[in-house]
Amino acid sequence: MAIGLGLFLLACSPSDQEGSAPTGAAPAGGEETLAREEAAAAIGLRGREACANRDPSRQVFFGDLHVHTGFSMDASVAGTIAGPDDAYRFARGEEVEGVPFDPGSPSRMRLRIDRPLDFAAVTDHAENFGAVALCTRPDSPVYDSPNCKGYREGDFPVGPLISRGEAIGRRMNLLNIPELCAGEDDPCGRASADPWIDTQEAAERWYDRSAACAFTTFVGYEYTFMPRVSKIHRNVIFRNEAVIDSPIHSDLEPNVIELWRRLRAECIEADNGCDVMAIPHNPNLSNGHMFAVDYGGAVTPAEQAEVAALRARMEPLLEMTQMKGDSECRNGLWQVAGGPDELCDYEKFRDWHGAPPDDCEDGTGWGALVGQGCVSRLDFARYALLEGLSEEERIGVNPYKLGFIGSTDAHAADPGDAVESLADGVRRPVRGDLSVSRAGLVALWAEENSRDSLFDAMRRREAYATSGPRMVVRMFGGWDYAPSLCGDPDRAVRGYSGGVPMGGDLPAPPESASAPALAVWTARDPGTPESPGGLLQRIQIVKGWTGEGRTFHQAVYDVAGEPDNGADVDLQTCEPRGPGAEELCAVWRDPDFDPDQAAVYYARVVENPSCRWSTRTCQNYTGVIPLDLCSDPRLPKTIQERAWTSPIWYTPQGS
Repeated sequence: MAIGLGLFLLACSPSDQEGSAPTGAAPAGGEETLAREEAAAAIGLRGREACANRDPSRQVFFGDLHVHTGFSMDASVAGTIAGPDDAYRFARGEEVEGVPFDPGSPSRMRLRIDRPLDFAAVTDHAENFGAVALCTRPDSPVYDSPNCKGYREGDFPVGPLISRGEAIGRRMNLLNIPELCAGEDDPCGRASADPWIDTQEAAERWYDRSAACAFTTFVGYEYTFMPRVSKIHRNVIFRNEAVIDSPIHSDLEPNVIELWRRLRAECIEADNGCDVMAIPHNPNLSNGHMFAVDYGGAVTPAEQAEVAALRARMEPLLEMTQMKGDSECRNGLWQVAGGPDELCDYEKFRDWHGAPPDDCEDGTGWGALVGQGCVSRLDFARYALLEGLSEEERIGVNPYKLGFIGSTDAHAADPGDAVESLADGVRRPVRGDLSVSRAGLVALWAEENSRDSLFDAMRRREAYATSGPRMVVRMFGGWDYAPSLCGDPDRAVRGYSGGVPMGGDLPAPPESASAPALAVWTARDPGTPESPGGLLQRIQIVKGWTGEGRTFHQAVYDVAGEPDNGADVDLQTCEPRGPGAEELCAVWRDPDFDPDQAAVYYARVVENPSCRWSTRTCQNYTGVIPLDLCSDPRLPKTIQERAWTSPIWYTPQGS
């Protein structure tokens, strides 16, 4: 059902539209954020002016929580010299220097985002902070050593990301030598202090504490655990300037349960205002490890429930889309019933590297980051949610109660650089890896653009992921929403008063309820004159539940829009053709509801087809990449940009 644009604007970000707040009671969380700000001031944290633009019914803010600069080893070897200040400068719309146009070139790309972000976090790999600093800072005592010269000047071949892994490994090994990191004085440990301090200071410089509340930064780092080249990484994000003395990275603590415990003890329980969460990313490259059921030494259900509760507290979100592909779902996996989902074929990174992977079934493998090992259903968000339902039934706690975000995993200090049309082979020349995705962004529903308000939104999972566009999406779950809600100018207020937003648990049903109702609405991203946004094709509801014999069930419902609207793309010009929607809305009731069956629901918003960035790059072929990559039949010519809301959970009464 289409809705009037005037009704929709009251739910949009201040970076896009201005509008008055709707009337009605504030949702839970607004008072909590204000109280937290007052408590923070009482214990000595820096204060801030009250935000002039504050909406008790919340507004959407777009950002990126996964960004690398020259402090990260892999970004550094690719030629990135920009630091955290440059990353925030880029996020605010200023031009920055990117990587060289080609290996050995003195000329660098000039990068500028299409529109400023509302918030960002720099999350450099903490494991190599010290060694990278020693080899890249001219005042270092080992700067001119053979190994440091080799690290700075080594080869970085043209080609797909996985094929470049060997060269990255060779240069990384140059950092792991006794003269750099051994010795009683721990030179790498001491050198790692400077990048961590610089990261904090840059975040403080760019955080807008004025009443304008134009931009928010978060202090963060990446925990880069990669046993046998399986990717089990997390970004660690702090609420405010109260952070731990030094990052707890995977070289110091390879046991993720102990990571959570240490973050809890050294931050949350430190009584200094510190708060923190870890956000897993790239489960699609984890060979089943990211969400494998593993409680360490916990044996009894009660002990396992304690670990599950710790995980749920420390990891409320999952980054499900970024440059290394999509982690929503995959067709044909072990014990997944419900038939194929055509949109699960989107941006499957492993399908472009090596032979088709085997299915791990109920096990795990190794080597996904170099195209090896099996693929598991637990490499994907949809099925991790269902593993969580299964565990909740077994031990009483759901360890995988995950909201969804996207981010870029940018490696050129360019947060939010996810617009497909800007990567046209001219403004963003590519050195051979056409398989990577131009994704994604995180959207948060918060009262204001401040650290506390945004962090609270992350905690309660009132968040959604996009593949890069800034479409506005909202979802509520309840029992009494009527179809007329789509035309209600106060529908957000009605949504909160009658149920829960994305990320929440359905309340107990009234006696008269027959099935839950999900209200979801969306407005397209208008884009910019240079890079217009796409029209909307449809809204879908994805439902999941568990069955006998470790079977996971899925169902996908089209609830608004036209899946067969005839829209396509002129592949010669990349001009879109055909009809589409500016806005869509639906109030949907589950036609197959079983009150005795736990279930999870999320919405997927899908745009009309558009040219994939690689298609534009190959149209403007400049000779930098091998031409045969452009004719690789595995590379899609078009994509359908999309957004995924955080889920809403249903738990039977008495469970």
